[in-house]
Amino acid sequence: MSQHCRLFHVDAFTRERFCGNPARVVLDADHLSDEQMQTIATELNGETAFVLAAETNDHDVQVRFFTPDHEVPFVGHVTVATHYVLAKYGLRGKGMVRQRSNAGIAEVEATEVDGDYRISLLISPPSLGPIVPEHHRIQVLDALGISSPYLQAACPLQILTKGSSRLLIGLRSVELLASLKPNMEELSRLTPHIGAEGYFVFALDDSPSKSPTQQITTVSRMFCPAIGIPEDPVSGNAHGMLGTYLIAHNIVSSNKGLFSFHGRQGESVKRPGTVEVEVTCSGAVAQSVRISGDAVILYQAELPL
Repeated sequence: MSQHCRLFHVDAFTRERFCGNPARVVLDADHLSDEQMQTIATELNGETAFVLAAETNDHDVQVRFFTPDHEVPFVGHVTVATHYVLAKYGLRGKGMVRQRSNAGIAEVEATEVDGDYRISLLISPPSLGPIVPEHHRIQVLDALGISSPYLQAACPLQILTKGSSRLLIGLRSVELLASLKPNMEELSRLTPHIGAEGYFVFALDDSPSKSPTQQITTVSRMFCPAIGIPEDPVSGNAHGMLGTYLIAHNIVSSNKGLFSFHGRQGESVKRPGTVEVEVTCSGAVAQSVRISGDAVILYQAELPL
């Protein structure tokens, strides 16, 4: 009897096909070798999750993440895609599920919203890293095609780390995001000198919020050419970093220890998506981060082995 896996292509952080951030999810992956997982991810040419049965009592499901080049500890949008598939096919219950990956154990929740599932990741806050020195700041701005007057004065260029590392760069307005002219070769060259694997550029949207519980909206772009992603459509992990950063620098205030916002990304690459973020905090210190998003299945297939 031949073995096969079930393969899904999912767009995460959106309910519209061909928007958000694409992910690949492979079920029934327990019998795959490391080499087979890498070969599949390389062939699919995208970030891919392989879902395996739990091995011990401290988790409910095990997931391994591969890029086309190598295995990585954790990918936020692929986790959203994975648990969306599991929820849609009745392979996990509602509520919280403990997912084990090479980054440790994360709690992932599935809730019903407007007749579909929304997936939430509850994670510990990212680490606040160094603020880049002046000579590196100028180099980064030159590589992005902007100058110091573009920057939001209250936002230092700072590295945050959660599995991967990103340099956060705040601009004065949403309109300025469209004027970026990133030199990908130079950004890639700077990466080891800066100490961050990507550049997350954001601005606060001054438009009035339509939701009484939503405090602000951000708009962003992210460039990670050094790891093979010139411009990432929508990043859950980076938005978790952004929530922690905004609280740490008192750019926003919490409401009884809770700060929430909607993060829009992907519009510049015609793949718009939205990340919902809640940060539980004590003063300017984040204590936990909740990242939520929708998803939609583009197609499914059987992969014979």
